[in-house]
Amino acid sequence: MRFSACLVVMAAILMAFASGVCFGAEGDAAASVFFPETRYEFSPVLEDTKVVHDFVIQNKGDATLQVQRVKTG
Repeated sequence: MRFSACLVVMAAILMAFASGVCFGAEGDAAASVFFPETRYEFSPVLEDTKVVHDFVIQNKGDATLQVQRVKTG
């Protein structure tokens, strides 16, 4: 029984440490992403017409913001 309790405590400590590493905890400094525009509706276009729209991503935090795994919708 004592071994199980010790194992649970060790697992909790490991999970707390891992969450800080995975989510980029850097003391008080943290990145804070802000999207002024989250959606854009394109007007109808002819086939083979190139359409472009720039989405702005702002970092309102103190740490460096890293953008990874960008996907189109």
